[in-house]
Amino acid sequence: MDLRTFGRAIRRSWWVIVLLAVAGVAISGWMTSRIPPTYASRVTFFVSTPGGGDTNALQAQQVAQLQVNSYVQLLNSQGLAKRLVGKPDVGALTPAQIAARITPSAPVNTVLVTATVIDTSPARALALTQAIATEFPKMIERLGNTAKVHTVLHVVSGPTLNHTKVGPHKTLNIGLGLLVGLALGFTLAFLRLLLDTSVRTAEQVEAAIGASVIGSIAYEKAARRRPVILENQARSVRAEAFRQIRTNLRFADVDKPVHAIVVTSPSAGEGKSTVATNLAIVFAESGDKVLLIEADLRKPRVADYLGLERAVGLTNVLAGQVQLDDVLQKWGTGGLTVLASGSIPPNPSELLGSDNMRDLMVRLRERFDVIVFDTPPLLPVTDAAVASSLADGVVVVVRHGKTGAANLEQAAKLLRSVDARVLGAVVNMRKSEVKRRYDGYGYYEDRPPAALPAVVDVPGDASADRDDASDRGAHNDARSHNDARSHNDQVNSSKERPRGQLRERGEQARPEAIEPVDQTT
Repeated sequence: MDLRTFGRAIRRSWWVIVLLAVAGVAISGWMTSRIPPTYASRVTFFVSTPGGGDTNALQAQQVAQLQVNSYVQLLNSQGLAKRLVGKPDVGALTPAQIAARITPSAPVNTVLVTATVIDTSPARALALTQAIATEFPKMIERLGNTAKVHTVLHVVSGPTLNHTKVGPHKTLNIGLGLLVGLALGFTLAFLRLLLDTSVRTAEQVEAAIGASVIGSIAYEKAARRRPVILENQARSVRAEAFRQIRTNLRFADVDKPVHAIVVTSPSAGEGKSTVATNLAIVFAESGDKVLLIEADLRKPRVADYLGLERAVGLTNVLAGQVQLDDVLQKWGTGGLTVLASGSIPPNPSELLGSDNMRDLMVRLRERFDVIVFDTPPLLPVTDAAVASSLADGVVVVVRHGKTGAANLEQAAKLLRSVDARVLGAVVNMRKSEVKRRYDGYGYYEDRPPAALPAVVDVPGDASADRDDASDRGAHNDARSHNDARSHNDQVNSSKERPRGQLRERGEQARPEAIEPVDQTT
């Protein structure tokens, strides 16, 4: 695992790591608060072997050091504990409970033995230590002292009581709880990364689908309430991302220009309807005559996004119930036309693959520059695969962190089985930090553009039109002039109207506000 993968695991599951670390601190703090405080009392013995007979001083010292190790074990023995039972202030402790309270120790290369008694009661800890100071030397006296080697225990320190609490160690316990929580958090973060089968990088998408990523849409909370890009969002980061997709589609293959596009996704909830709608809007803002077909005849959403009527539409035209021109609906001030789904049929895939649909496409290609299909997901139903035969290519929408690699591979396999031309993939709802300003010049800003002067078309040649426009713009300051030039797409589209026709920017009413809808359709 390289550092990049390590960082990706932490960045993705940082909240898990923080949560478990806080939980570890909280649990260890709570458990520490439940432990009663303890106190310590100590007594230290000096082990001596008086010289006598054949034993010199050096030998006596060596014998004493050898005896120390044995005395450390005897301090925890049941024999000593039984001697302490019933002593004053000891209480009704059993020999096992008394032995558990005694902690013996002996510094290396010394003849000192220390007995430490730890108890929740300071008085009982001192009483036990005093009893040890009295009974332990007697116990040693009765054990194995021979005539040649005689060992004597002298109390050199204590019994003393430390009135300061020696436990529990709150800081240590909380620190251990933090370490345990962090360890569990990092482990869970790496497990989530290893077990995650969703696509999160462009390389994963391209490997699964066999086509390049033509764009990515950053996740925005506001998109759930406002899925459609309106005029006041024309210079937002999200709008610019869709323009990038538009540009990539136009230059996908200069020998085979793309005029009809099917937008679909492997599964539901990945945002294909939102992508199809906004893609049609950005094509229309560049001056193209665009038709957005609501070809999702099972769960249509496009009409809801745009605030249009869905009662009659594509299915009614295919059934011969209405004429095409009667159900085409204009949207916005550009060249966008919408063909709603109409009545929900019992056989959507059969309708999309019918001869009537093919004949309709022939007529629509003659009238519109770009046609965008919003179709159902690929894996649940075959509608998108059927519709791909009517279009010049397919755009597959992939939701960042949700679409599984296996599902994406299966969707690509379905498209290849019908010889569909996959134009590329769009990564939707990519969760990453995106700057709202570009290179410090405020290129990306979610604010309405400055009002443009009225655009009037009058009889005359093209050069006269340009001269009139220059005269009108001369009265504006430099900033207004730059803003007007940044919207030359809208000015040019206005000039394409028939000569002698007067129309000011904003003459056509903007679409009414739509109800909040889910961007994950």
